Amino acid sequence: MKKIAILIFIIFCSCNKEKAKETPRKIPKETPAEASYFKKIKSNDVKLPTPVYGDWLHSRKEKGQTFEQYFRSNHIVPTKEANIIYIRPIGNFTSLQKKQIQLTNEYLEIYFQLKTKTLEPISNDVVPNSSRRMMSDHEQLLAGYLLNDVLKEEEPVNRIALMGLSELDLYPKPEWNYVFGLASYRDKVGVSSIYRLQDGKLTAENFNLCLSRLLKISSHEIGHMFGLHHCTNANCVMNGTNSMDETDRHSIRLCSVCQRKLNSCIPYDNKKRLTDLEKYFKKNGLSDESELMKKDITVIQ
Repeated sequence: MKKIAILIFIIFCSCNKEKAKETPRKIPKETPAEASYFKKIKSNDVKLPTPVYGDWLHSRKEKGQTFEQYFRSNHIVPTKEANIIYIRPIGNFTSLQKKQIQLTNEYLEIYFQLKTKTLEPISNDVVPNSSRRMMSDHEQLLAGYLLNDVLKEEEPVNRIALMGLSELDLYPKPEWNYVFGLASYRDKVGVSSIYRLQDGKLTAENFNLCLSRLLKISSHEIGHMFGLHHCTNANCVMNGTNSMDETDRHSIRLCSVCQRKLNSCIPYDNKKRLTDLEKYFKKNGLSDESELMKKDITVIQ
């Protein structure tokens, strides 16, 4: 009888724990300033065009992610122990490529309003011959090896996210031609390649276009690490992409819904972030990107 009573007590406690887990997180009420900010910048959201053959949404019927779904999801938030974004270059980089990595570091620090650090480059030799191959006229590295056997083993101090940047092309499996990148959002680690962002070779002439692509892909991938899903709300840096052409058509700007998600995770000053981004784009000759920030700054005045 005593054993039965104990069993009933355990079952009762377990049921209560399950019910506690199912209790949805209460969405906090926005301050008047926050509500006003997101309402005003919504006027600058650009509707997504109907997807055509080859576009991400043409073959993938994604439902998107509401703010409520994001808020109640199990995503990371910065803490005193985890509040630094890291970039790990992999390979041998030219002086122009090194400059792009430096500018990407500066951008991510502004974009997420979190400290961002670039670690020392590591050699391509960390990848064994069994995880490399030749594709036409260039070498490729197995993205999964870099992700699982190299980057996941790294634990730099106070890491909240770690993104590897490879100078070589990547492939995910033998039957695939290539992949732009690969990530484990659970482990907050990802790897991307700059190879296909640079139109064959990075030069002074294509520097800004290639930089814009790198900024988009970096903020997109790390956005996933913070729990943001692909956006179907508007033209947004969190839109899914199938090709470089589609990446070029997508905005570098976070739409109003995705901005609200990120700000609920990282409680930064929205106006300061916009102003910092506009200054960054202007300083680095990214005029179209600067204009997007100016539009948002204008409507919140």
